[in-house]
Amino acid sequence: MRHRNSVKQLGRTHAHRKAMFNNMVTSFFKHERITTTKEKGKILKKISERLITRAKKNIGLSAKEEGRRLHNKREVMKVINDRDIVKKLFEDIAPRFKDRNGGYTRIYLLGRRPGDAAEMSIVELVEKAVVEKKAEDAEKGGAKEKKAKPAKAKKEPAPKEPKKEVKKEAKKEEAAKEEPKKEKTREKSKEKKSKPAKAKKKDNK
Repeated sequence: MRHRNSVKQLGRTHAHRKAMFNNMVTSFFKHERITTTKEKGKILKKISERLITRAKKNIGLSAKEEGRRLHNKREVMKVINDRDIVKKLFEDIAPRFKDRNGGYTRIYLLGRRPGDAAEMSIVELVEKAVVEKKAEDAEKGGAKEKKAKPAKAKKEPAPKEPKKEVKKEAKKEEAAKEEPKKEKTREKSKEKKSKPAKAKKKDNK
């Protein structure tokens, strides 16, 4: 009998369940949004909010209280094994919720999954780092423009104007040579046309 036991087993052993949620929390803080089943999402929400609250405790601590700061990090590292994600949690995510007392995450229901008809959900952080991303994009865009300008200057080939002038002059010379030939052909055609007309007049006489 499991009376008064609130732990949801989810059809897994203790070790399997623990490892699964450790990986899910790590992915959640990395991407700040995750899609999972409704029951897993509820548990993930609880675990992630506890870790954010633990990380917030380091915000007001001074340099003298290094022992307490280290203790909080070690407590978080029991769940999150990636040091980069731990750093992100303490330096980026926790300061966003400095003035918020709980409710750091939200859950959306997506309906049932085809196949096993499990209820799906999206779990995400309430506040996102939008301003920082825009600033980073602007900096990257400025750097790309600066890099692109000298590249264009390097790619500019030697002046092509003299080649164009040479081609134009050659075309003019060819046209000048062809003009007398055309005039000669026109004169010959006129002569041919005029000769049979004279012969006809003589016959009539």
